Amino acid sequence: MIPEDLRYTAEHEWVADGDGGAVRVGITHFAQDALGDIVFVQLPDEGAVVAAGEPLGEIESTKSVSEIYAPISGTVAARNEALGDTPEVINTDPYGAGWLLEITPDDPAAVEGLLTAGAYRELTES
Repeated sequence: MIPEDLRYTAEHEWVADGDGGAVRVGITHFAQDALGDIVFVQLPDEGAVVAAGEPLGEIESTKSVSEIYAPISGTVAARNEALGDTPEVINTDPYGAGWLLEITPDDPAAVEGLLTAGAYRELTES
């Protein structure tokens, strides 16, 4: 379950084109499956500046707490506020309603430098 139209990171985040130049970010099916039942998500506030490769939040599951890493540098444009009440939607719909946040990239071309679906598939199968 690796949608072809997204870009990916080695830390198991996905990136999709969003509205108004922002990109939407979430965790992959592979990541949510490894985490197990997600019970809490901590995300940065809108307006926060994030740096590619740096932690920007946490996901807590019944198994562990894992950091979420910024796939690109930019400014947080939106957060998925619904996750405050229903974080488990990440388990059932990681590429849809389970999105985490939107980032306005400092460099929109940075998205093209992320992994393609094929490269991410190779990473998760090795």
